[in-house]
Amino acid sequence: MPTFSAEDTSRIIEMAWEDRTPFEAIESLYGLGEPDVIRFMRAHLKPSSFKLWRARVTGRATKHQKLRSPAVDRGYCSTQYKHR
Repeated sequence: MPTFSAEDTSRIIEMAWEDRTPFEAIESLYGLGEPDVIRFMRAHLKPSSFKLWRARVTGRATKHQKLRSPAVDRGYCSTQYKHR
């Protein structure tokens, strides 16, 4: 797994928690697929926070581009692209 700056680490965690940010957006910006994001979150969150996050995103259609309703796809927040 690549090493990220503190700023990038914070942004990846923020994006992973956001309901409307699909895993594909994190992969396109940071090169972390869903399994990588799960490992990343496990490594950077307290165990209780990781469990809450996993429960929140498991099966959530908005976290997967292919499962999203077109009504949800409103584009990405401009702050998601400020790093690249």
